[in-house]
Amino acid sequence: MPEGHSVHRLARQFRDIFLGKQLSVSSPQGRFSAGARLLDGHRLSASHAHGKHLFLEFSNGLFLHVHLGLYGAWNFGGDDSFRGASSIGAPRTVGEQEVFDDDAPVIYAGPPEPVGAVRVRLVDSHGWADLRGATTCAVITGEDLAAVLKRLGPDPLRNLPGDKETFIRGVLARRTPIAALLMDQKVIAGVGNVYRAELLFRGRLNPWLPGTSLTPAAAADLWDDAVSVMSDGARDGRIITTPSAYWSAGPSLLPDQEEAHFTYRRQGLECRVCGTPIAMTELSARKLYWCPVCQQTG
Repeated sequence: MPEGHSVHRLARQFRDIFLGKQLSVSSPQGRFSAGARLLDGHRLSASHAHGKHLFLEFSNGLFLHVHLGLYGAWNFGGDDSFRGASSIGAPRTVGEQEVFDDDAPVIYAGPPEPVGAVRVRLVDSHGWADLRGATTCAVITGEDLAAVLKRLGPDPLRNLPGDKETFIRGVLARRTPIAALLMDQKVIAGVGNVYRAELLFRGRLNPWLPGTSLTPAAAADLWDDAVSVMSDGARDGRIITTPSAYWSAGPSLLPDQEEAHFTYRRQGLECRVCGTPIAMTELSARKLYWCPVCQQTG
């Protein structure tokens, strides 16, 4: 599913194209008709993300809460004032590359006819956004939003005062393997399978090391690295965790997908650092990638 950087980019794109605009909200599929009626005709007053959750606030004080899950995606389009990705979310191949439609029509005649199961459609005079396949799509109140946030851990892309200390306490208090803790949204919000594998390698951490075995300094370094690489992802629209020394195109261009990661989906290939074949197993029903030599201890 999309990781936190993609959802933060979604929040920013909604601000860029719809903030302050009065929106027509509908549910072409029909499953969200009651919720759409609550939002229809109101202005988008704010857009923000926490972890993998997107919250669109409307001028009547209600929020559209979306979690894309494994299959959700937003598609966008509009006139020449529209700027941004034409699709963010599934389907994806490796990484989470966004889609940009270079063949979009020059003349904008309004949104196209809905294709497939469009759960929600947002429209103003300049553009549109369609949501399909989301795990969560609901209209909630401010109290509901506070309850959702209370269930989530700190988000490295927000990095609010006290977030690092909360993360450190959450990790050091549990004997769960650190690889599982990084996927626990109550411990750290927004990290998914790609960032999990890459953060552990970059920190040379054994994936099965219990959280209680980490030092406070090691947990702090892990948080700081998550802030760094996820911020890069939010800027670039891609998960890139290797430094430019590993890129054949050099530092002035982003790397090919094959050069962007240390371990993720590189099982059987040589570790970029030590040459040992990258290993893969399953942990909590998700694939885990690591180097048995570079991450032997931690």
